[in-house]
Amino acid sequence: MTLRNIIDRIVRALLIILMSVIVLDVSLQVISRYLLQSPLGFTDELAGFLLIWLGLLGSAYATGEKQHLAIDLISGSLSVQSKKYLDLLINFLVIAFGLGVLGVGGVWLVYTSFIFGQVSASLEISLGYVYLVVPISGLLITYYSIDNTLTELHTATR
Repeated sequence: MTLRNIIDRIVRALLIILMSVIVLDVSLQVISRYLLQSPLGFTDELAGFLLIWLGLLGSAYATGEKQHLAIDLISGSLSVQSKKYLDLLINFLVIAFGLGVLGVGGVWLVYTSFIFGQVSASLEISLGYVYLVVPISGLLITYYSIDNTLTELHTATR
């Protein structure tokens, strides 16, 4: 089993768990609000935090599956060789974004959240744990983009 397969399995399992928890959380919120007439305060905040994790980890996984959002207006009019160069350029830009903005910026965000002691209102957990997904997804996006680039370069030489 390759490193890529292991990472894919872990990310998929985490996404399944997060999705299951958010469904349970939102269901609990609906039941407590409309059936019991006594809404639980933490469920709204938890759903928001879970949505952040789902969105960022899901985008990283989509990058690995080459299912991310793409505008193919330019690439549709290019030759096969030019399209490969464009794909490589896009991968390098995604790597730079994943490392620079999400990786480095995310580490700074987590660090400052812990240093300043930012705590969520209802759950009273450190927001550093919530923001931890930013550098994690940045590293995953970077890894997937590098792996996709190497795979593309390897198949292009054949």
